[in-house]
This record gives sequence, C-alpha cells and structure tokens, in this order.
Amino acid sequence: MVYYFKSTTVSPAAFIYVGKDKFENKLSSAHIYLRLPEGESWESIPADLLTDLAQLTKANSIEGNKKDNVTIIYTPWSNLKKDGSMAAGQVSFKDPRKVKRVLVPQRENPIINRLNKTKEEKHPDLRQEREDRLKELRKRDQAAQLARRKEEARVAKERQEKKWQKDHAYDDLFTEENMEVSNNQNRDENWEDDFM
Repeated sequence: MVYYFKSTTVSPAAFIYVGKDKFENKLSSAHIYLRLPEGESWESIPADLLTDLAQLTKANSIEGNKKDNVTIIYTPWSNLKKDGSMAAGQVSFKDPRKVKRVLVPQRENPIINRLNKTKEEKHPDLRQEREDRLKELRKRDQAAQLARRKEEARVAKERQEKKWQKDHAYDDLFTEENMEVSNNQNRDENWEDDFM
C-alpha cells in the first residue's frame, strides 16, 4: 500500500509517493519518492518543493517527528545501493557525493495539513507501473529516433541533389549543338569576314 501526495508549490504539481507499512516506509524512517518532470534534475529541485518533501519525511518518521533540527538526506533513486546483507528497508549509497542534506528545524503543520488534503491511498502494481512507464519511454525514444532518421535522410538527399547539380552545372554548355557552333574546324572559309 502506498500513499500518494501532490505538492502544488510547483507548476505542474509534483507527485510524491510514501510507503505505508514497515515494508514501504522502510522501518522507522519514511522513504519519500518524488517523480521529477521529464528533463529535470534532482539537483535542481525547487526550494519550496524540497521543503514539502523534507516536512513530509519528518512527519512520517517515528523518531524524527518528535525531534527538532532533523537532517533529511536525499539522493537520486539510481544512487541507492541494496544488498542481501542489509535489513529490510536499509539502504546505502553507491556514490556519497550524490547525497545532499537539508535541515528541518521543526515540524510545520500548515505544510503537512496542505499535503494531507491531497493524500490518496492506493494499492498499485508497482512492477506493472514501471513496465508501462519504460514501455512509454521506449516508444517515445523510438519515435524520436525515427524522426531523427527521417531528418538525416532528408538532409542526405538534399546534399546529394546539390552535389549532382554542382557536378552537372555545365552539362547544358557542352551539348553537341553548342559544341558544333563553337568548333573552328567546321567553319566556312569566310568566317574571318564575318568577324570583321
């Protein structure tokens, strides 16, 4: 079971996912997932959205919710590291340089209340959602590749036509008729008189 939240501090609204029980919440500290809009980087999350995420993390932490001055860490999903020796919900990081921290001085109830109004509880098939998303991304990539190939073919054809035009620019000048007219051997004897 997963809770879905929507933060309207950014436009378009950001979608946030939070696990409900110890398997999704990763024991005593909630793991919050943010789906970034296409083309945006985790390093450039707007400050207001980051505040929403940090407050939501604090509010969904058994221990952190009771304390002030809590440090929340965040990293891209691809930087998470999990192996068989770790307890349920425990994760590590592949690259510590890709881990950022944000300090949450205290719980801000107006933020939590605003987010809780958007809260939806769902029982998603996360594997199917992932497969559908990957399928959509592959379809988009294939369409982009097809468009790129068509453009490359158009440019290649255009270049080929220009090359042909360049190679055959003087073809009209060297026709048999034009060559015959300019040939000195086939002139009559009085050609010099015509010249004068």
